[in-house]
Amino acid sequence: MNSVVFEAIKALLAQNKTPTVALTKAMLSEPVPMPMIIAAVSQYKTNPEAFKHMVAEPATVAVEQKSSQLDRIEEKLDKLLALLEAKN
Repeated sequence: MNSVVFEAIKALLAQNKTPTVALTKAMLSEPVPMPMIIAAVSQYKTNPEAFKHMVAEPATVAVEQKSSQLDRIEEKLDKLLALLEAKN
């Protein structure tokens, strides 16, 4: 299973949500092919007990998601600043 999908399912479980294809896709931090998402969710539905050990602390997951989002925003800001500087 793709580690990004694994992390998305882990985050959903930490929030006490049942992973679905739509919820898992919404939690992804990068694009992943739909068949990988479907396979991971199907695997969860087949054996949810195997995923119980995956659950991280909700606060840890929230901090990781915020820092990941902050990193993406910073990257975009750097690109925009570089474009502005190139125009001057």
